[in-house]
Amino acid sequence: MKRIMTIALMTVFTTTISAQEKKTIELPAWIQNVKLSGYGMVQYQGHDKENAHENSFQLRLVRLALEGRIQQDWYWKLQMQINGNVSSLNASPRVVDVFAEWQKYKYFMVKAGQFKRPFTFENPMHPITQGFMSYSQPISKLAGFSDRTGEQSSNGRDIGLQIQGDFLKNQAGRNLLHYQIGVFNGEGMNQKDRDNRKDIIGGLWVMPIQGLRIGAFGWTGSRASVGAKNRYALSAEYAKDDWTVRSEYVHSQGYAENRDKGDKADGWYALAIAPIIKNKMHVKARYDCYRDQKTWDSSKTFYEIGADYLFSKNVQLNIEYARVNERATHTNYNLVDVELDFRF
Repeated sequence: MKRIMTIALMTVFTTTISAQEKKTIELPAWIQNVKLSGYGMVQYQGHDKENAHENSFQLRLVRLALEGRIQQDWYWKLQMQINGNVSSLNASPRVVDVFAEWQKYKYFMVKAGQFKRPFTFENPMHPITQGFMSYSQPISKLAGFSDRTGEQSSNGRDIGLQIQGDFLKNQAGRNLLHYQIGVFNGEGMNQKDRDNRKDIIGGLWVMPIQGLRIGAFGWTGSRASVGAKNRYALSAEYAKDDWTVRSEYVHSQGYAENRDKGDKADGWYALAIAPIIKNKMHVKARYDCYRDQKTWDSSKTFYEIGADYLFSKNVQLNIEYARVNERATHTNYNLVDVELDFRF
């Protein structure tokens, strides 16, 4: 009997210990839902600009991201850039996105943290699906990439609070309107507000038929070193059946970091991406013009053609040629870009 009791006690003890051990290593549900992803963009680029020929391999972007949900209503994301263009290696690694968004209602979602500014169609797009060797000049110069105000390169991001949503469904259940508006520091990513005056940025677009959206955006704010800035953008895009046609015009009023450039600038682009083999191979073209002083004498224009080939949905090869015209320096030159992009 004593032996039987000893075995029984040991069995209970072992079961209890095992249960306790299992309990101590059990992870919360939100951690189990965390997704790791990332992408890399390996680039070769060369040009024959007079007295300044250049060609080089470089890492355009390398990023890692974590994202997931806390319960059902909250989505969060953390993204880091661990490398980048050779000119910015000393600034890596760095946080580019860190935000949480309450998504209980699709017509009223609230986002807080650091993320893309809600300005233009192109700015929030993924660098690979954007379609070309770089974001267009109007977006780069007037949405916070290499901004004319002298703001640090911020990949179109800032720190703030935003509300957005889709509403007005048609009979098929598709929303016809989208809105977004946010308040931001106005200094770019990973920066505190230096003048205690916030930027207000917003947009509204209509989606009358599937694949088509037509929008307008506004931006008013300031930056400590240059003062007030006011910008607007007009945008249109049709994306369906592996075709993409998009065009945007962006206007800015507010002094550049170099005040000799004046207080006005504008730019526009128009592009088309057409499938040769659906979801496999495309040809593309883009007209991209930026006027740093809103005069033709200050314009820089890219005339681009190219193609891409998808080895799989996660590996893509891109080839582009551009003829570049810089009126300010009376210079014309050729540029070639080749990229291998991959995701995981």
